[in-house]
Amino acid sequence: MKRAPVIVHPPSTGGRRVTLHGHDLGRALRPGDVAAILRRAGFSTARFVWEDTGVIEWRDGGPDTWQMP
Repeated sequence: MKRAPVIVHPPSTGGRRVTLHGHDLGRALRPGDVAAILRRAGFSTARFVWEDTGVIEWRDGGPDTWQMP
Protein backbone atom coordinates (compact mmCIF):
# COMPACT_ATOMS: atom_id res chain seq x y z
CA MET A 1 0.00 0.00 0.00
CA LYS A 2 1.35 3.40 -0.98
CA ARG A 3 1.86 5.82 1.89
CA ALA A 4 0.32 9.31 1.77
CA PRO A 5 3.00 11.99 1.32
CA VAL A 6 1.51 14.25 4.03
CA ILE A 7 1.20 12.90 7.56
CA VAL A 8 -0.54 14.83 10.33
CA HIS A 9 0.64 13.06 13.46
CA PRO A 10 -1.40 12.47 16.63
CA PRO A 11 -2.25 15.45 18.86
CA SER A 12 0.38 16.20 21.49
CA THR A 13 1.53 19.12 23.58
CA GLY A 14 2.17 21.98 21.19
CA GLY A 15 -0.09 20.76 18.39
CA ARG A 16 0.14 18.10 15.71
CA ARG A 17 3.40 17.46 13.87
CA VAL A 18 3.15 17.71 10.07
CA THR A 19 5.52 15.81 7.80
CA LEU A 20 5.88 15.73 4.01
CA HIS A 21 7.63 12.67 2.59
CA GLY A 22 9.08 12.02 6.06
CA HIS A 23 10.48 15.54 6.54
CA ASP A 24 9.26 17.45 9.59
CA LEU A 25 7.63 20.71 8.48
CA GLY A 26 6.35 22.01 11.80
CA ARG A 27 3.42 21.85 14.19
CA ALA A 28 -0.18 22.78 13.56
CA LEU A 29 -2.90 23.81 15.99
CA ARG A 30 -5.76 23.74 13.45
CA PRO A 31 -6.41 22.76 9.80
CA GLY A 32 -5.51 26.26 8.58
CA ASP A 33 -2.05 25.80 10.08
CA VAL A 34 -1.61 22.55 8.16
CA ALA A 35 -2.49 24.34 4.92
CA ALA A 36 -0.08 27.21 5.69
CA ILE A 37 2.76 24.82 6.58
CA LEU A 38 2.25 22.89 3.34
CA ARG A 39 2.09 26.07 1.23
CA ARG A 40 5.41 27.26 2.73
CA ALA A 41 6.90 23.90 1.76
CA GLY A 42 5.72 24.40 -1.84
CA PHE A 43 2.93 21.83 -1.64
CA SER A 44 -0.30 23.17 -3.14
CA THR A 45 -3.24 22.48 -0.83
CA ALA A 46 -5.54 23.21 -3.77
CA ARG A 47 -4.72 19.74 -5.10
CA PHE A 48 -6.56 17.79 -2.42
CA VAL A 49 -9.38 17.71 0.09
CA TRP A 50 -8.65 16.97 3.75
CA GLU A 51 -10.20 13.51 3.49
CA ASP A 52 -8.12 12.42 0.47
CA THR A 53 -6.27 9.47 2.02
CA GLY A 54 -4.01 9.19 -1.03
CA VAL A 55 -2.45 12.55 -0.17
CA ILE A 56 -2.94 13.16 3.54
CA GLU A 57 -3.00 10.73 6.46
CA TRP A 58 -4.50 11.93 9.74
CA ARG A 59 -3.21 9.80 12.61
CA ASP A 60 -5.36 9.38 15.73
CA GLY A 61 -8.12 11.70 14.57
CA GLY A 62 -9.05 13.71 11.52
CA PRO A 63 -9.04 17.44 10.81
CA ASP A 64 -11.48 18.05 13.68
CA THR A 65 -9.22 16.48 16.35
CA TRP A 66 -6.65 18.79 17.93
CA GLN A 67 -6.71 17.93 21.63
CA MET A 68 -4.84 15.05 23.24
CA PRO A 69 -7.16 12.22 24.32
